[in-house]
Amino acid sequence: MARILFNHVYKRYGKYRELAVNDFNLAVEDQEFLVFVGPSGCGKSTTLRMLAGLEDISEGEIYIGDTIVNDFPPKDRDISMVFQNYALYPNMTVFENIAFGLRLRKQPKHEIELAVKRAARVLEIENFLNRKPQELSGGQRQRVALGRAIVRTPQAFLMDEPLSNLDARLRVQMRSEIIGLHKKIGVTTIYVTHDQVEAMTMGDRVVVMNKGVIQQADKPENVYNKPVNLFVANFIGNPPMNFITGKLMENEGRLEFHTSRFALRLTDKQAYQLKEHRLIDRSVVLGIRPEYIGFDEAMLEAHSDSLVTGILAFNEFVGSDRYYHISIGMDKYFVVRADSRYQVDDGMKVTVAVDMSKALFYHKDTELLLTD
Repeated sequence: MARILFNHVYKRYGKYRELAVNDFNLAVEDQEFLVFVGPSGCGKSTTLRMLAGLEDISEGEIYIGDTIVNDFPPKDRDISMVFQNYALYPNMTVFENIAFGLRLRKQPKHEIELAVKRAARVLEIENFLNRKPQELSGGQRQRVALGRAIVRTPQAFLMDEPLSNLDARLRVQMRSEIIGLHKKIGVTTIYVTHDQVEAMTMGDRVVVMNKGVIQQADKPENVYNKPVNLFVANFIGNPPMNFITGKLMENEGRLEFHTSRFALRLTDKQAYQLKEHRLIDRSVVLGIRPEYIGFDEAMLEAHSDSLVTGILAFNEFVGSDRYYHISIGMDKYFVVRADSRYQVDDGMKVTVAVDMSKALFYHKDTELLLTD
């Protein structure tokens, strides 16, 4: 088990030396479960593969423990990796697949047997040790791939989209199993996914990446509640955060957010922070999560100074909730997440209340967060 450090790491590809990973700096603490998340092509898998030794580093240093491993081959980095496609040998039994790495290291036969059976017991695949991979379900194959990783105790586990080939039900089950496994074993783990639900439910910390750059590295609740820029705010959350551009204006000594259709009063804290940025009479972007907008009586009464009127364009039924898409003019919509039992017909004129204490403000040009 070890701390992992990325120190000014770059990865360039091709004739024009295009940056896939750009000045990547990150410390992964010993026994931490860290998740890389971002859209396709953001550099998350490339970063993991550089750590594993499967990709060369163009510039910078990677430490595992106190050792720089830039020039170490994968077999000498003392890491175990779980791939998206399982990477099982079809001609070998489950036992042989799990034992393969230990046999390469020429461990004694009795030690290999004990280690494989111990891993199989933890993953509840003891009854499948004599089967071939093609005789197993997707979830069982993924357990075998995990077994091959945990059969020894490396300094780190690296997992590259390990659940993407599973159906939705199995993904949920395997997420909880991987987290349980990490708590039992306590090995430093870096997990790559494009699925924000996996990222937010599994990680001690979440690293959001875009275009090879870390956008935010923080606890899941901070990434969700205080996204540091518009990219993170838009990428994290389903449905995503609502964004409206408007101007900050003073009205009878109070600061308000104005559009051509409505005005919303800011809290004292928001007003103070935005005045510090000298943004009075300037355009900013307001961001608000769908759950902090509502049209029930309690919301309308509690936030009577922050009302917006629009037309319900359509709604989406998603089980316990509905997502109500409300046209507020200017080709803009507020998406409201509310109890699915609350009935509002499409085409109706509705008034919604905005909980301004939960609103965030972003700089229109830099796209950085201005308030907290």
